[in-house]
Amino acid sequence: MKKAIFLDRDGVINEVLTKRVKFVNKPKDLYLLPRVGEAIKLLNDAGFLVFVVTNQGGIGLGYMTEEALQKVHHKMEKELSKAGASIQEVAYCPHKPEAGCECRKPNSKMLFDLAKRHGLDLGSSYMVGDREVDIMAGKGAGVKTIIVGKEKTELADYRFPSLYEAAVFITKRSE
Repeated sequence: MKKAIFLDRDGVINEVLTKRVKFVNKPKDLYLLPRVGEAIKLLNDAGFLVFVVTNQGGIGLGYMTEEALQKVHHKMEKELSKAGASIQEVAYCPHKPEAGCECRKPNSKMLFDLAKRHGLDLGSSYMVGDREVDIMAGKGAGVKTIIVGKEKTELADYRFPSLYEAAVFITKRSE
């Protein structure tokens, strides 16, 4: 079975709620965070399949369409490819935040579905997020969890300032 890294998108891969961008509803709103391409390339080179798992309630709320989201993800993948980094698949929940669906984080359905579809070993995989709901989704799926950024939570197994430092840690642990 294969090992995987599940990444939240907003706040882990790209800017959100910054002076430059509030929400990422169009490709022009997508700005990668520093060293993200390098981080994902490190994970790719260490044999991890990298997936994005993201709540995109803006679709259910009518702020964007699924077609617009696909364009955002296409730009993200194109920008990452400049660093030689690749994403295996992007999974997203398009439902409203209060819809009560199984796929929206903190639920773990997106991770379980990806694991089934790609033959992933959840026990040797990680979830990296910037909010407690990401960590809860990872815990529910039985993966190791890493929080990046400034949110305070005691649930995560590890904490790092950014995806790059988390990737260095993960790759050293997997050697």
